[in-house]
Amino acid sequence: MSGLFITFEGGDGAGKTTILNQISDWLEESGYEVLKTREPGGIHIAESIREIILNKEHTTMDARTEALLYAAARRQHLVEKVLPALNKGQVVLCDRFVDSSLAYQGYARGLGIDEVYQINQFAIEGCMPDITLFFDIPPEEGLKRIAANDKREKNRLDLEKVDFHERVYEAYQMLIRKYSERIHPINANQEASKVYEEAKEVLHPFLLKKE
Repeated sequence: MSGLFITFEGGDGAGKTTILNQISDWLEESGYEVLKTREPGGIHIAESIREIILNKEHTTMDARTEALLYAAARRQHLVEKVLPALNKGQVVLCDRFVDSSLAYQGYARGLGIDEVYQINQFAIEGCMPDITLFFDIPPEEGLKRIAANDKREKNRLDLEKVDFHERVYEAYQMLIRKYSERIHPINANQEASKVYEEAKEVLHPFLLKKE
């Protein structure tokens, strides 16, 4: 039986990681075998690349270098962790995937969505998510959450100004329109319990198909 590949996307401070953890608990309680992971990272090599990408001292990193590092981390993570889990029939919950690169490097960095997509197609060989949840929140609200959360990992992308995050948000809206069958927006600008319930409702039909 093939697994189910679910990715969680959103701007910084959207709360997707919190909901991912709740969805993981719900699925496990429902009897599904779940793999929870993240990008960049999830395995040793990719986590090492993550440290390079997000290091706050690496402010001189070229945009293309950044895009290539994300793709490299994604490739290793995919072949070493994601694909084996899917081949075992597991439900894979991944915090960010290709759409993040399209939004952040392709559009917000100005490299071009199609160009970054081509880099990533080489990396993933056509392996795209079955469903993507986009946690929709205005960039300003997301950044307020980050500022108020002392426990959150602060990284190089947090040094970007508001207009960068606004471009990221604009890119995601474009991707939602382009891939409307795969990407499902979730209203993340509400109570966490309501966000969780909305995410469950969207995922339910896809879980039924897997059964």
